[in-house]
Amino acid sequence: MINYDHIMVRFGELSTKGKNKKDFINTLATNITGALKDFKDLTFGTSYDHIYVGLNNTPYQPVIERLQDVSGIYALSLVYRSEKDLNAIKENALALIKEEEGKTFKVKTKRGDKSYPLISDEITRAVAGHILRNTDDLKVDVHNPDILLSIEVRYEAAYIFTKTVLGAGGYPLGVGGKTMHMLSGGIDSPVAAYLMMKRGVSIECIHFASPPYTQMGVIYKLEDLLKTLNHYQPRIRLHIIPFTKIQEAIYDNAPECYCITLMRRMMFRLADALAKRRRCPVISSGESIGQVASQTIQSMHVINAVTNTPVIRPLATTDKVEIIKISKKIGTYDISIRPYEDCCTIFTPKAPKTMPHLDEVEALEKKWDYESLIKEALANVEVKIITSEENKEEFL
Repeated sequence: MINYDHIMVRFGELSTKGKNKKDFINTLATNITGALKDFKDLTFGTSYDHIYVGLNNTPYQPVIERLQDVSGIYALSLVYRSEKDLNAIKENALALIKEEEGKTFKVKTKRGDKSYPLISDEITRAVAGHILRNTDDLKVDVHNPDILLSIEVRYEAAYIFTKTVLGAGGYPLGVGGKTMHMLSGGIDSPVAAYLMMKRGVSIECIHFASPPYTQMGVIYKLEDLLKTLNHYQPRIRLHIIPFTKIQEAIYDNAPECYCITLMRRMMFRLADALAKRRRCPVISSGESIGQVASQTIQSMHVINAVTNTPVIRPLATTDKVEIIKISKKIGTYDISIRPYEDCCTIFTPKAPKTMPHLDEVEALEKKWDYESLIKEALANVEVKIITSEENKEEFL
């Protein structure tokens, strides 16, 4: 019996990054070691093409499961590191394939070390012949084999494997900069946050609280959502904005049908100011076109007019079924559906404007001094740091 001793991490999209590839790989290597910090016996190695995780008798399944959540990884191969001598490759390949179930096989060889005396096809034929001579019931099938045995000959060693699983894809967390993400506590915004992180963008979150209309249960819900998202970003800053006075002023000075539009404009003003304060070049949200009144194209145009900061909407063209599917995959769905409403839900008008006009909205905003209320809200932001470290929270 032979034991797999390494996991080969494949980069996928990073191969297109040219001169930036080295920086991306270094960031990914740092993220991998951080994600696997609880596995004490692992070792790590980095090359231009792959990152290698040495198992050192650590069970491979939990390591692979953890790595599948690290953005920037295209695929993971469970490999055996062999000497490059052809006889060693043949014997180790035979030992590995005997551990697999199936009646047909194919050998696929990639020769990264071009100085190796045999070309890929010669290695493939030698290994396949050795397997056929030393097994009773295996046959070659190059089109649809039960077992695909892969060999990669590199400068430092030969790697032999039969098992490859997909990773999260995307880019390493942090290489895409930082966003101020609008987090409501519903189903959509945590999914949008996950998709931003998957593209390498770190998140800070902003939430608009309206006590006594909203309950503390909403905040606990947000904390649990972010603890779940800590699986993808170990430390997330949550900014809680007091929004009650602004909402009350809106309802005192505007017709009910326009209130949701005005609320969203105030939220984006606050998010924009906080993004500048925290040096976030973009704002992101969980909006999906047409899902609610404030997310029609016309509404988005009117709401977006308050900021020049780019607003990224990862879910813009995603339907609710797809969003729910992702939320269940990442573990946020059951938290999101807890019955604690946020300020937008509680203050939703009975007949909101789906086609608001910018000039009418701007005229309504001139009826009261919203700027002083925004300054007051920004002066009273509560900040929490949600971290995966022992599932603790640090309050600042």
